[in-house]
Amino acid sequence: SDAIQKVISAARYETSKPTLIMCKTTIGYGSPNKGGKESCHGAPLGADEVALARKQLGWEYDEPFFIPEEIYKAWDQTERGGKLEHKWNELFAAYEKAYPSEAAELKRRLNGELPSDWEKAFNEVVKQWQTEKVKVASRKASQMALDVLGKLLPELVGGSADLSPSNLTQWKGVQDFDPATGKGTYLRFGVREFGMTAILNGMALHGGFLTYGATFLMFMEYARNALRMSSLMGLRNVMVFTHDSIGLGEDGPTHQPVEQIASLRMTPNMTTWRPCDA
Repeated sequence: SDAIQKVISAARYETSKPTLIMCKTTIGYGSPNKGGKESCHGAPLGADEVALARKQLGWEYDEPFFIPEEIYKAWDQTERGGKLEHKWNELFAAYEKAYPSEAAELKRRLNGELPSDWEKAFNEVVKQWQTEKVKVASRKASQMALDVLGKLLPELVGGSADLSPSNLTQWKGVQDFDPATGKGTYLRFGVREFGMTAILNGMALHGGFLTYGATFLMFMEYARNALRMSSLMGLRNVMVFTHDSIGLGEDGPTHQPVEQIASLRMTPNMTTWRPCDA
């Protein structure tokens, strides 16, 4: 563990390029008869082999999953966490006193509450649209909605996996996120659908944001694992998958989604809408 900690510390000082740490391990380490063999992958060792492993490792406790008191205390961070929480609460109380309106806004967002007047304002715009006899593409209708929602929901944060002009996920007046200043709410994720969705998952878990990401429907395949994790965790992510027709013929079968919508609808906890009447 000391060697691992040493190399991790060294990696933190390397800021000009990525660092790859390779650790050679032995599967089933400590098991005298199954260590280093595929037989201990995906199957229990069995009572006899567990007993032999305990003996070889010098583990003196026979009770399964037993945690000795000294180890529990060494890993117990509740006291440290309590002190940090108390310190943070004091800091926020001072902030709330100095900036009451900003503190109220922060609490609203962290509680997952939406602004009180957003729905009424949005519905008025939708009613106006419904009186207009103009047909637009679904992705254009999505952008029109974002143009309105972006001004009503300051916590709306998202972007596209290098397909902004095609997905139409930028709304009027939105600024690109600037890591140097923290300003801006539009994220340019690059050609990395999985990374985009995983980032959105982290932001949604933190709270305080309404997150969305976009790509072509076909390319949801690259994000599938992160999408499924988002659904299993019950996160409030919105994914905008455009170009959802097999009629997209010019790019060939690699860009023609066939089974993707069915798989999305089969994913536990995922709500799938396919609007097509804009």
